[in-house]
Amino acid sequence: MQRAAQRDDRRAQRDQRAGRLRRVLVCAAAVPAVFVVAGCSSGSGSDGAGAKETAGSSRSSSPSPSPTVQAAAYRKLPEACAVLTKNTLGELVPMGTKSGKKGTSDDTSYRANCSWSSLDNNGVKGSQFRWLHVSLLRFDSDVNRGSGEKQAQAYYDKQVKDAQSVAGAKNSKATPVAGTGDEATAVRYDLKKKEGSFKQQTIVARVENAVVTVDYNGAGLAGDKTPDADDLTKAAQKAAKEAVAAVSSANASDRAGSSSPAPSKSGAKTGSSPSASASKKS
Repeated sequence: MQRAAQRDDRRAQRDQRAGRLRRVLVCAAAVPAVFVVAGCSSGSGSDGAGAKETAGSSRSSSPSPSPTVQAAAYRKLPEACAVLTKNTLGELVPMGTKSGKKGTSDDTSYRANCSWSSLDNNGVKGSQFRWLHVSLLRFDSDVNRGSGEKQAQAYYDKQVKDAQSVAGAKNSKATPVAGTGDEATAVRYDLKKKEGSFKQQTIVARVENAVVTVDYNGAGLAGDKTPDADDLTKAAQKAAKEAVAAVSSANASDRAGSSSPAPSKSGAKTGSSPSASASKKS
């Protein structure tokens, strides 16, 4: 009986040791799983936070691009009273080559004009009157208004339209003019005044971001014959070509330096409020 009790004690001790061993093995097997789960969970959360931070940083470090506009080709205007040669003035205003009167302007780099008048008085045989006006207008590029060339194009169209809608004009005719800037139009009409019958010629030309307007009219006064409209038109076209060439020459050095696109600040000064066509003044 004593041996049986001893055997039972030994068996109980073995069972206890075996139970403890099983518990240790179970715990040992469970520990790596916990570490794996914890490790996966920790890594996933870290990567997600890092991705969000990277995305936020990318958005904050990429500012929106500033708007740009094609830089204006011409940056200045020539002296208005010096755009025509003495020979041309002698043909258009023979008695008034030195009568050039410079117009007022707050900034001649954007707008300038000059006018001449000629009266060839032949006494009782009558007299010949001529009046010439040259107007120059330049536009700067602006992010709100657009490129200088686009603004000049709009003003060119307006000038041609204004010349065709002068009150009291008769026999109005508009024709394109070749070889004068990027585009040019000649508008001619008859205008009856108390002094006599006037033949009006208006040449509007655009070159890059500048617009040149030449107004030229003539009349035979005190019984003298009315001048030929074709002759006046040819003379006005010659003056317009010289004026356009003068604008290009005044900017030759600037264009040689750079004419590439460049950003423009909003609010850059432009000739955005041009005066009415000079033909209305005649």
